Amino acid sequence: LVLLHGTPWSSALWHPVAEALAARFTVHLWDMPGYGASSKDPAHAVDLATQGELFAHLVDEWGLERPHVVAHDIGGAVALRARLLHGASYASLCLVDVVALRPWGSDFFTLVKEHAAVFEQLPPAIHRGAVEAYVRGAGHHRLHDEDLAVLVDPWTGPAGQAAFYRQIAQADEAHTDEVEPLYGTLTEPTHVVWGADDTWIPVDRAHRLASLVPHASVSVVEGAGHLIHLDAPEALTAELVRWTARNAE
Repeated sequence: LVLLHGTPWSSALWHPVAEALAARFTVHLWDMPGYGASSKDPAHAVDLATQGELFAHLVDEWGLERPHVVAHDIGGAVALRARLLHGASYASLCLVDVVALRPWGSDFFTLVKEHAAVFEQLPPAIHRGAVEAYVRGAGHHRLHDEDLAVLVDPWTGPAGQAAFYRQIAQADEAHTDEVEPLYGTLTEPTHVVWGADDTWIPVDRAHRLASLVPHASVSVVEGAGHLIHLDAPEALTAELVRWTARNAE
């Protein structure tokens, strides 16, 4: 079982769920290049096209022929691109509040894309405050300070600050536009899970996405926003345990 994170998160967001699923599966976690503990070298591309290709190679490197894949946010676009463009094969696919359909990207995203070089020069304290406010906006409930720190800390310091704005600057809707017409060719069992109160990617996208994927199912989690892992951890874990158990039989 492979868990993919989104932006501006890391694999740390999946750790509690991974522990629950590890009772039945060998669980693989990874930080995409530019995220978490992975390389933040400015020479390394971090756009969705690169991430999708790298994920397909990673699955092959791990020797996983047909893993179960659970993806959140841009992890969804990465998983879909690896599957539809780069030959990856999945036993099942679960898409949680994913980036998959235009439009995506907040007003903040647009502003940063236009002025990334300026944002990279913000004083560290102001930068941290901006990232904290941005991250808090993804939750339906107030984040605990320790959870906020886990999400924000990788983006601090000179390398982290530059990487934060670089990954936004390289985000491009063209990379989901390219694969959207192919969603109808997915053949593996596909399940869409969404927070009912997601303000980053509204829940209507869940139903739109499911309508494009043959035989896809949908579950909407009440009282959860985009950070469904922290807003409704028990409900999300239960949903994924049910889904993965059903498809592992």
